[in-house]
Amino acid sequence: MERIIIDGGYPLSGTISIGGAKNSAVALIPAALLADGMCTIKNVPNITDRDALFDIVKWLNCDIHQDGSVIKIDSSNLKNTLISQELSVKLRASYYFMGVLLSKYKHVEIYFPGGCNIGSRPIDLHLKGFKKMGAKVTKRGHKYTIDAEELHGAEINLDFASVGATINIMFASVLAEGTTIIKNAAKEVEIINIMDFLNKMGADITGAGTDTIVINGVKELHGTEIEVIPDRIEAGTYILMGALLGDNLKVEGIIPEHNEALFNKLSEMGVKYQIDGHSVILNKCEHLKPVDVKTLVYPGFPTDLGQPMSVLLTQAEGVCTMEETIWENRVGHYPYLQKMGADIKLDGLKATIKGKAKLKGTDINATDLRGGAALILAGLIAEGTTTISDIDYILRGYENIIHKLSNVGAKIKIEQI
Repeated sequence: MERIIIDGGYPLSGTISIGGAKNSAVALIPAALLADGMCTIKNVPNITDRDALFDIVKWLNCDIHQDGSVIKIDSSNLKNTLISQELSVKLRASYYFMGVLLSKYKHVEIYFPGGCNIGSRPIDLHLKGFKKMGAKVTKRGHKYTIDAEELHGAEINLDFASVGATINIMFASVLAEGTTIIKNAAKEVEIINIMDFLNKMGADITGAGTDTIVINGVKELHGTEIEVIPDRIEAGTYILMGALLGDNLKVEGIIPEHNEALFNKLSEMGVKYQIDGHSVILNKCEHLKPVDVKTLVYPGFPTDLGQPMSVLLTQAEGVCTMEETIWENRVGHYPYLQKMGADIKLDGLKATIKGKAKLKGTDINATDLRGGAALILAGLIAEGTTTISDIDYILRGYENIIHKLSNVGAKIKIEQI
């Protein structure tokens, strides 16, 4: 077992380089199995979710070759077999193999996916999409069997603009007969990255990044290569750290437009930052103005940054609100912030945060990936020593976070217990 130890209060100065997007990479890796042959994926982040996907890809008898952040996946010997519960529960993105294997073989057997406990997170929208295309879904316990004599194009209206369902339906439809139209599709930039990969394989997809995606089915897909876009959530997390502790902290390798909602809020709060191409330089803001923040689907304020953002709000000079509208369990970090000295009143998914709080280090627990990132941020600004347990959540999605923070002056380490 491991825990993170942080001595707080040190300024952050230097450069942090952003890696590939977790939310893109975890879909691109399964997508490679749609091709007949070798696919190359560049800029893959070094996170444990990547390793969990590698385990499933190998289980399905595909070859993986890795050279740093570049991976090659050869699906020539792919075998469609039951994906065990042990493998599927390691991460949420295991559900992408549903769409991939259904598309390629018209049959898939897999157990319910895992991941962070940030809400009920049903996969009903994925399954409804598959059914509209002609598939039959059988559920026994936590095991799903999905079969189709053939998959045909369909018009699918999503009840909610779900990223996972949008991508999974794209996967299922690329080799189907006819045209599939996804309405109320998620607009996240990661979906554009997925579309580009599939189109380079020979798919015929348009509309990613809008609320209507059109997929014309093709007969086969071939090997190709793609580069994972920069991780806007990792970037946002370090940008927030710069607003609180930056001493000319440079966050490089970003696409500023992907974090527009965050930058708008920082401007409202009085944070000064300088964007230069694919980098941003930040300095600590001594007098943060209070703001209200509500998470929304893209291009609104991202739910994945809501928890780290709440730490910034504890340092504002006045009363702020932070409202989560996407996942009902994105509030598990608040009791730990309160334990550290934050003045927070929680009413359902809406937190009223009164600043400026003087946080003090203590023993706390990560409850999920982004909540864990929030607690690291709190530990960095707190007086004294903060100890964070259950850090596997954090390592799932933040590449080399201890190394990156240590390099810019943070007093942070992982300790074996």
